[in-house]
Amino acid sequence: MKKTNNFDNGMEKLSRVAASKIGRRSFLGRLGAQLAGAALLPLLPVDRRGRLNNAHAETTGSLGREGWKPQETNSQACDYWRHCSIDGNLCDCCGGSLTNCPPGSKLSPSSWVASCHNPGDGQSYLIAYRDCCGKQTCGRCNCVNTQGELPIYRPEFSNDVVWCFGAEDDSMTYHCTISPIVGKAS
Repeated sequence: MKKTNNFDNGMEKLSRVAASKIGRRSFLGRLGAQLAGAALLPLLPVDRRGRLNNAHAETTGSLGREGWKPQETNSQACDYWRHCSIDGNLCDCCGGSLTNCPPGSKLSPSSWVASCHNPGDGQSYLIAYRDCCGKQTCGRCNCVNTQGELPIYRPEFSNDVVWCFGAEDDSMTYHCTISPIVGKAS
């Protein structure tokens, strides 16, 4: 006869109690629900704030509300007026433009919105920042600007979300961000 230890006895007792209280169908239903929930986890938006430390953010253009001084000549700079609330790599530096994704990447159907002031004409415009997805992160011209950003519970005005969900071919890989003008801000 085999000698049993306390661990074996405890596991046997736990298994017998669970088997007497939980049916197979109930157990399989709960297991299936948990597996389905785990499969949906990658579809949730991702908070990108943790990827940069403060020292890096300051060198890449983390311009708070007080320090924002927009310019209108260099669209590949973090202080270009359209980039007042951008968080990511500028598509201008990655083979695209202010309004078009680089070749090989796809435009996300969703966006976040900000109102940016153009110092050239003195007008404010609505900018719909849209992520380009499907390729590895560009890694050039990384800007983290917070002018006009609202907390994450207002996601349509938050730049801390990877907006690649819903992109063609279910590609969740972020590449860069474009900043087209939607219209004048009222």
